[in-house]
Amino acid sequence: MLQHKIVAVTGASSGIGALIAQRLSAEGAYVILIGRSEERLQEVSKRMPGPHEIAMMDVRDDEQVQAIFKAALAKHGKIDVLINNAGYGKFSPFLDMSLTEFEDMMNVNYLGVVRCTQAVLPSMLEQGDGQIVNVASMAGKIGTAKSTAYSATKHALLGFSNSLRQELHRTGITISTVNPGPIDTPFLEIADPSGGYMKNLGALMLKPDDVARRVVTLVLKRKEELNLPRLAAFGIKLYQLCPRFLDRALHRWMNKK
Repeated sequence: MLQHKIVAVTGASSGIGALIAQRLSAEGAYVILIGRSEERLQEVSKRMPGPHEIAMMDVRDDEQVQAIFKAALAKHGKIDVLINNAGYGKFSPFLDMSLTEFEDMMNVNYLGVVRCTQAVLPSMLEQGDGQIVNVASMAGKIGTAKSTAYSATKHALLGFSNSLRQELHRTGITISTVNPGPIDTPFLEIADPSGGYMKNLGALMLKPDDVARRVVTLVLKRKEELNLPRLAAFGIKLYQLCPRFLDRALHRWMNKK
Protein backbone atom coordinates (compact mmCIF):
# COMPACT_ATOMS: atom_id res chain seq x y z
CA MET A 1 0.00 0.00 0.00
CA LEU A 2 3.00 2.30 0.31
CA GLN A 3 4.36 1.67 -3.18
CA HIS A 4 5.62 4.91 -4.75
CA LYS A 5 5.16 6.78 -1.45
CA ILE A 6 7.97 9.05 -0.23
CA VAL A 7 8.34 8.87 3.55
CA ALA A 8 10.73 11.00 5.62
CA VAL A 9 11.65 9.77 9.11
CA THR A 10 13.55 11.99 11.53
CA GLY A 11 15.50 10.40 14.35
CA ALA A 12 16.03 7.39 12.08
CA SER A 13 19.55 6.57 13.23
CA SER A 14 18.49 4.32 16.14
CA GLY A 15 15.63 3.04 18.26
CA ILE A 16 12.07 3.01 17.00
CA GLY A 17 12.93 5.51 14.27
CA ALA A 18 15.22 2.97 12.61
CA LEU A 19 12.71 0.16 13.07
CA ILE A 20 9.83 2.24 11.69
CA ALA A 21 11.94 3.11 8.66
CA GLN A 22 12.77 -0.56 8.01
CA ARG A 23 9.14 -1.62 8.27
CA LEU A 24 7.98 1.20 6.00
CA SER A 25 10.58 0.15 3.46
CA ALA A 26 9.34 -3.43 3.64
CA GLU A 27 5.85 -2.11 2.80
CA GLY A 28 7.19 -0.58 -0.40
CA ALA A 29 7.86 3.02 0.63
CA TYR A 30 10.90 4.99 -0.47
CA VAL A 31 12.32 6.13 2.86
CA ILE A 32 14.46 9.17 3.61
CA LEU A 33 16.47 8.36 6.73
CA ILE A 34 17.16 11.58 8.63
CA GLY A 35 19.49 11.96 11.60
CA ARG A 36 22.59 13.71 12.92
CA SER A 37 25.03 10.78 12.85
CA GLU A 38 26.15 9.68 9.40
CA GLU A 39 27.81 6.58 10.88
CA ARG A 40 24.60 5.43 12.56
CA LEU A 41 22.49 6.22 9.51
CA GLN A 42 24.84 4.13 7.37
CA GLU A 43 24.40 1.22 9.78
CA VAL A 44 20.60 1.53 9.53
CA SER A 45 20.93 1.80 5.75
CA LYS A 46 22.55 -1.66 5.62
CA ARG A 47 19.38 -3.17 7.13
CA MET A 48 16.89 -1.43 4.84
CA PRO A 49 15.05 -3.90 2.60
CA GLY A 50 14.18 -1.41 -0.15
CA PRO A 51 15.15 1.85 -1.90
CA HIS A 52 16.09 4.68 0.44
CA GLU A 53 18.51 7.51 1.05
CA ILE A 54 20.11 9.15 4.07
CA ALA A 55 20.18 12.83 4.99
CA MET A 56 22.22 14.49 7.71
CA MET A 57 20.14 17.01 9.64
CA ASP A 58 19.81 18.55 13.09
CA VAL A 59 16.17 19.48 13.77
CA ARG A 60 17.41 22.41 15.88
CA ASP A 61 18.95 24.09 12.84
CA ASP A 62 16.47 26.14 10.80
CA GLU A 63 18.70 26.33 7.72
CA GLN A 64 19.49 22.62 7.70
CA VAL A 65 15.82 21.68 8.00
CA GLN A 66 14.79 23.95 5.14
CA ALA A 67 17.69 22.83 2.95
CA ILE A 68 17.18 19.09 3.46
CA PHE A 69 13.45 19.14 2.76
CA LYS A 70 13.83 21.56 -0.15
CA ALA A 71 16.33 19.15 -1.72
CA ALA A 72 14.07 16.15 -1.07
CA LEU A 73 11.08 17.89 -2.65
CA ALA A 74 13.17 18.95 -5.64
CA LYS A 75 14.37 15.37 -6.15
CA HIS A 76 11.13 13.46 -5.55
CA GLY A 77 8.48 16.08 -6.24
CA LYS A 78 6.62 15.26 -3.03
CA ILE A 79 6.79 13.89 0.49
CA ASP A 80 3.75 11.77 1.25
CA VAL A 81 4.45 11.05 4.91
CA LEU A 82 6.56 12.87 7.47
CA ILE A 83 7.32 11.02 10.70
CA ASN A 84 8.60 13.43 13.34
CA ASN A 85 10.40 11.00 15.61
CA ALA A 86 13.55 12.90 16.62
CA GLY A 87 13.64 13.61 20.35
CA TYR A 88 15.22 12.83 23.67
CA GLY A 89 14.49 13.00 27.38
CA LYS A 90 16.25 13.36 30.67
CA PHE A 91 14.67 12.30 33.94
CA SER A 92 15.89 14.45 36.79
CA PRO A 93 14.42 16.50 39.67
CA PHE A 94 13.31 19.97 38.60
CA LEU A 95 15.91 21.84 40.64
CA ASP A 96 18.69 19.67 39.20
CA MET A 97 17.80 20.65 35.62
CA SER A 98 19.38 23.79 34.19
CA LEU A 99 17.44 26.29 32.11
CA THR A 100 19.69 25.38 29.19
CA GLU A 101 18.54 21.75 29.42
CA PHE A 102 14.89 22.84 29.43
CA GLU A 103 15.51 25.03 26.38
CA ASP A 104 17.38 22.39 24.40
CA MET A 105 14.81 19.67 25.07
CA MET A 106 12.00 21.99 23.96
CA ASN A 107 14.05 22.98 20.91
CA VAL A 108 14.44 19.36 19.80
CA ASN A 109 11.21 17.69 20.92
CA TYR A 110 8.77 20.47 20.10
CA LEU A 111 10.30 23.17 17.89
CA GLY A 112 12.08 20.50 15.83
CA VAL A 113 8.65 19.15 14.89
CA VAL A 114 7.40 22.64 14.11
CA ARG A 115 10.37 23.29 11.81
CA CYS A 116 9.99 20.03 9.89
CA THR A 117 6.23 20.47 9.59
CA GLN A 118 6.61 24.00 8.24
CA ALA A 119 9.09 22.73 5.66
CA VAL A 120 6.83 19.94 4.38
CA LEU A 121 3.23 21.07 4.88
CA PRO A 122 3.00 23.58 1.97
CA SER A 123 3.81 20.85 -0.58
CA MET A 124 1.28 18.49 1.02
CA LEU A 125 -1.41 21.19 0.82
CA GLU A 126 -0.53 21.78 -2.81
CA GLN A 127 -1.04 18.12 -3.67
CA GLY A 128 -4.09 17.87 -1.40
CA ASP A 129 -2.80 14.79 0.40
CA GLY A 130 -0.30 13.77 3.05
CA GLN A 131 0.22 12.55 6.58
CA ILE A 132 2.29 13.98 9.41
CA VAL A 133 2.98 11.60 12.29
CA ASN A 134 4.24 13.19 15.50
CA VAL A 135 5.78 10.76 17.98
CA ALA A 136 4.81 12.17 21.36
CA SER A 137 4.44 10.18 24.58
CA MET A 138 2.08 9.20 27.37
CA ALA A 139 4.12 11.84 29.22
CA GLY A 140 2.28 14.37 27.08
CA LYS A 141 -1.00 13.32 28.63
CA ILE A 142 0.05 12.90 32.25
CA GLY A 143 3.01 14.35 34.13
CA THR A 144 5.16 12.42 36.59
CA ALA A 145 7.97 13.30 38.95
CA LYS A 146 11.45 13.94 37.51
CA SER A 147 10.08 14.54 34.01
CA THR A 148 9.11 18.22 34.15
CA ALA A 149 11.17 19.19 31.10
CA TYR A 150 10.38 16.11 29.01
CA SER A 151 6.68 16.06 29.88
CA ALA A 152 6.35 19.76 29.05
CA THR A 153 7.77 19.18 25.56
CA LYS A 154 5.33 16.37 24.88
CA HIS A 155 2.36 18.33 26.23
CA ALA A 156 3.37 21.11 23.84
CA LEU A 157 3.66 18.64 20.96
CA LEU A 158 0.19 17.21 21.58
CA GLY A 159 -1.32 20.69 21.85
CA PHE A 160 0.34 21.64 18.56
CA SER A 161 -0.83 18.43 16.84
CA ASN A 162 -4.42 18.66 18.04
CA SER A 163 -4.70 22.32 17.02
CA LEU A 164 -3.12 21.71 13.61
CA ARG A 165 -5.48 18.79 13.00
CA GLN A 166 -8.44 21.14 13.45
CA GLU A 167 -6.84 23.76 11.21
CA LEU A 168 -6.29 21.24 8.40
CA HIS A 169 -9.77 19.69 8.51
CA ARG A 170 -10.91 18.67 5.02
CA THR A 171 -7.60 19.52 3.37
CA GLY A 172 -6.60 15.89 2.76
CA ILE A 173 -3.83 16.10 5.36
CA THR A 174 -3.89 13.66 8.29
CA ILE A 175 -2.21 14.72 11.54
CA SER A 176 -1.42 11.68 13.67
CA THR A 177 0.02 11.37 17.16
CA VAL A 178 1.76 8.38 18.70
CA ASN A 179 1.76 8.23 22.49
CA PRO A 180 3.78 5.29 23.80
CA GLY A 181 4.72 4.50 27.34
CA PRO A 182 8.34 3.61 28.16
CA ILE A 183 10.12 1.69 25.38
CA ASP A 184 13.23 -0.43 25.72
CA THR A 185 15.46 1.66 23.41
CA PRO A 186 18.70 3.72 23.59
CA PHE A 187 16.46 6.66 24.61
CA LEU A 188 16.88 5.47 28.20
CA GLU A 189 20.66 5.70 28.02
CA ILE A 190 20.28 9.50 28.28
CA ALA A 191 16.96 9.69 30.10
CA ASP A 192 17.86 7.17 32.80
CA PRO A 193 21.62 6.37 32.80
CA SER A 194 21.36 4.65 36.19
CA GLY A 195 18.99 2.03 34.79
CA GLY A 196 16.70 2.32 37.79
CA TYR A 197 13.61 3.35 35.82
CA MET A 198 13.89 0.40 33.45
CA LYS A 199 14.47 -1.97 36.36
CA ASN A 200 11.42 -0.69 38.24
CA LEU A 201 9.11 -1.04 35.25
CA GLY A 202 10.29 -4.49 34.25
CA ALA A 203 7.68 -6.27 32.13
CA LEU A 204 5.77 -3.03 31.53
CA MET A 205 8.44 -1.83 29.09
CA LEU A 206 7.23 -1.80 25.50
CA LYS A 207 9.14 -3.80 22.88
CA PRO A 208 10.58 -1.52 20.17
CA ASP A 209 9.56 -3.73 17.26
CA ASP A 210 5.98 -3.94 18.53
CA VAL A 211 5.78 -0.15 18.68
CA ALA A 212 7.27 0.19 15.19
CA ARG A 213 4.77 -2.31 13.80
CA ARG A 214 1.85 -0.41 15.31
CA VAL A 215 3.15 2.91 13.96
CA VAL A 216 3.33 1.49 10.44
CA THR A 217 -0.26 0.23 10.82
CA LEU A 218 -1.27 3.76 11.85
CA VAL A 219 0.32 5.08 8.64
CA LEU A 220 -1.36 2.44 6.47
CA LYS A 221 -4.78 3.12 7.99
CA ARG A 222 -4.32 6.90 8.25
CA LYS A 223 -5.33 6.78 11.92
CA GLU A 224 -5.13 9.99 13.95
CA GLU A 225 -3.97 8.62 17.29
CA LEU A 226 -2.15 5.63 18.74
CA ASN A 227 -1.82 5.11 22.49
CA LEU A 228 0.41 2.33 23.84
CA PRO A 229 -0.04 0.18 25.82
CA ARG A 230 -3.83 -0.06 25.82
CA LEU A 231 -3.97 -0.36 29.60
CA ALA A 232 -2.13 2.92 29.95
CA ALA A 233 -4.48 4.55 27.45
CA PHE A 234 -7.42 3.48 29.61
CA GLY A 235 -5.63 4.81 32.68
CA ILE A 236 -5.12 8.20 31.00
CA LYS A 237 -8.86 8.49 30.30
CA LEU A 238 -9.60 7.62 33.92
CA TYR A 239 -7.02 10.16 35.11
CA GLN A 240 -8.70 12.90 33.08
CA LEU A 241 -11.93 12.26 34.98
CA CYS A 242 -10.45 12.48 38.50
CA PRO A 243 -6.84 13.71 38.29
CA ARG A 244 -6.27 14.90 41.86
CA PHE A 245 -7.67 11.74 43.42
CA LEU A 246 -5.46 9.54 41.24
CA ASP A 247 -2.45 11.77 41.89
CA ARG A 248 -2.71 10.82 45.54
CA ALA A 249 -3.83 7.23 45.09
CA LEU A 250 -1.24 6.23 42.47
CA HIS A 251 1.69 8.47 43.39
CA ARG A 252 4.12 5.67 44.23
CA TRP A 253 3.21 3.59 41.17
CA MET A 254 3.36 6.52 38.73
CA ASN A 255 6.72 7.82 39.91
CA LYS A 256 9.11 4.97 39.25
CA LYS A 257 12.00 7.07 37.95
